[in-house]
Amino acid sequence: MKSAKQLLKSKLKDRTARIGVIGLGYVGLPFAVEKAKVGFNVTGLDRNPVRVDQINSGENYITDVKDEELRELVHKGKVKAEVGFDSLPEMDAIVICVPTPLDCNLTPDLQYVANVAEEISKRLRRGQLVSLESTTYPGTTEEIILPILERSGLKAEKDFFLCHSPERVDPGNKRYTTGNTSKVIGGIGPESLEVGVAFYEETIQNVVPVSSARAAELVKVYENTFRAINIALVNELALLCDRIGISVWEVLDAAFTKPFGIMPFYPGPGVGGHCIPIDPHYLEWKAREYNFSTRFIGLAGEINRRMPEFVREKVLRVLNEAGKAPSRSKILIMGVAYKKDLGDCRESPAQYIVDLLLKEGATIVYHDPYVPEFASGGQQFYSEPLSEELVTSADLVLIITDHSVIDYAWLVEKAVKIIDTRNVTRDVSGKEGKVVLL
Repeated sequence: MKSAKQLLKSKLKDRTARIGVIGLGYVGLPFAVEKAKVGFNVTGLDRNPVRVDQINSGENYITDVKDEELRELVHKGKVKAEVGFDSLPEMDAIVICVPTPLDCNLTPDLQYVANVAEEISKRLRRGQLVSLESTTYPGTTEEIILPILERSGLKAEKDFFLCHSPERVDPGNKRYTTGNTSKVIGGIGPESLEVGVAFYEETIQNVVPVSSARAAELVKVYENTFRAINIALVNELALLCDRIGISVWEVLDAAFTKPFGIMPFYPGPGVGGHCIPIDPHYLEWKAREYNFSTRFIGLAGEINRRMPEFVREKVLRVLNEAGKAPSRSKILIMGVAYKKDLGDCRESPAQYIVDLLLKEGATIVYHDPYVPEFASGGQQFYSEPLSEELVTSADLVLIITDHSVIDYAWLVEKAVKIIDTRNVTRDVSGKEGKVVLL
């Protein structure tokens, strides 16, 4: 008689295993599609009935998923979505892709992870694999999920298998996708690692096993902490260059001509998204348990959170030079998404910048071809059509997100004054005296 591990590995190998993906956002839906593309039947579970209806209608809402691929997979019955957790006992592998935010005190909020673990525990059966992909601090899989799942009376490594494989999604990246980005995985024991590797190897081109779930969790937060610290370094350089009167962009362009020992990072109006502003604080918070101070991480966070305030100061300075009071000025915001060519506003610096400018009494309008609605400072805004009248009527145009579809040469020609926080106008002629860089 085959063991639980052997039975599950056999199902994974011949791709008859049923896959459940909990959370159908930027991580969950692309993964569900990748699994279905190689032959697995995938059920997406999400509390949002709108998302569920969209998927079951073959309607895509994630940039990194191809519309035609989702439609075809839904039509073939390889992908479907449900509200709730009733079908979990039918699944052979369950992947958790739910949010892991911070609260207002920068403390990890794992209520979604814990709640999902409780729902799985109620329905857990022998021979299932559970994999957490949500980004979190080292120890979450073993300290939070494992005890909850074992309340079922089943034992990990014997009856079921548990691992952590952190997501590595870069929304909008056309080169590196879910399928061709190396997948790190750690199990709570050798049996779980073996099953987890077998699960991901059927979909991902390169799977990287590590010694434990804790190590896998730390890999992810280190990757994003690395980026956060380097972004903070270049943001601090921008603050210093502003004081000195040197163009930070000129300095960086020259520095990055060195063919070794340096890596390009650029300043901006602040950091956004679901990773850079959040993940380093998971590590910072966990380190306190060991009486360890992660000073680089804390300082980087302070510097990056300071950038929206610096943008506000720059706006006030430019308006003052033009003899304009902010309370009698109209400011056109170009782009409110956290990243170019996306419609994602999570932790976008635009939210903080707009809030600060509203407190100065400024009139705010915005244009973003990917974000039709936007809330900040307790107000609801709607993207205005980009017209000559809109641009010329603004006392100042503030470029926060450098979407590729915008004609920046036209914008420079029509605008009265521009603050460009992304240096997207670098190659536009005739900008001298009209464009102010970060």
